Amino acid sequence: MSALVLASRSPARARLLADAGVSFTVQAAELDEAPLKARALARGRSPREVACDLAEAKGLAVARGRQGLVIGADQTLDLEGRLLDKPPTLADARSQLQALRGREHRLHAAVTVSEGEAVIWRTVETVRLRMRGFSDGFLDAYLTREGEALLGCVGAYRLEAMGVQLFEAIDGHYFAVLGLPLLPLLHFLRAQGHVAA
Repeated sequence: MSALVLASRSPARARLLADAGVSFTVQAAELDEAPLKARALARGRSPREVACDLAEAKGLAVARGRQGLVIGADQTLDLEGRLLDKPPTLADARSQLQALRGREHRLHAAVTVSEGEAVIWRTVETVRLRMRGFSDGFLDAYLTREGEALLGCVGAYRLEAMGVQLFEAIDGHYFAVLGLPLLPLLHFLRAQGHVAA
């Protein structure tokens, strides 16, 4: 069985794979995502397509010139067709959460598997989430408790922690909210012999 590599810095993705019993190593893709996103948006790519483009770019960046399979993954937040990025500061996190409060948005979680110069498998899942109309007091307490951990999260929330209290409805898979469509990925990895059938 060839090596399996996760081309992501996301601790949530690594934890999901490890908890599922998948053996892998981590090598984050050294990509500047900002110009990739800007070019994709300039070409009229949707937030869902941008997630797919970034997952593919990350996987291929690590897969080139190495043996084995490489998992690339990315996630975008789509607020009525507008792509929101990870907030760079807690003030930006507050602004994002205020913009999302009481509204529905979508998370697009894309994953690819690459080998050498080719993407050999890909999928994307979309989850619809509706935030409740939480109070400013709750928002203050949330930002204080979660702190800078939110700066690594698109939408400034971690559903696996206190962020679950921000929501009134979620339609889609939990794993996709965490940034990895795990069930279809495991199905593919079983077919490749990386996970017991």
